[in-house]
Amino acid sequence: MKHPPHEAPTEVRADVWLWAARMYKTRSLAKQAIDGGKVDVNGGGCKPSKAVHIGDRVRLTRGEERLELEILALSEQRGPASLAQALYRETESSRLAREQAREQRRLSGSGLNRPPTRPNKHERRELRRLKDFP
Repeated sequence: MKHPPHEAPTEVRADVWLWAARMYKTRSLAKQAIDGGKVDVNGGGCKPSKAVHIGDRVRLTRGEERLELEILALSEQRGPASLAQALYRETESSRLAREQAREQRRLSGSGLNRPPTRPNKHERRELRRLKDFP
């Protein structure tokens, strides 16, 4: 649904908009996220072909990040990041929750299960033997 340069689209497919807004690197990744239930439009479910409009609210999950966005503009083309950021505005509550979650992960050192001490000579040999195992 290409439009002439002087005419802005009034609606865009959800997967195309997410890709153009740089929420996902490829359109197929955007489609997979929608099919996987990681994207909601206006509080309801979403299909890749669902038309989004200016003023719609999009809630999406990327990894551990949860974003709630308001659509400010529509685009069917992926442009530079500066233009992509003009397509949406993140809600204040979403931004605060995301920063709080980031800080919580930083403080807890999530994902880094460090051993209480460094391996001794015997444990180092055991680790080397395990790593060399094909």
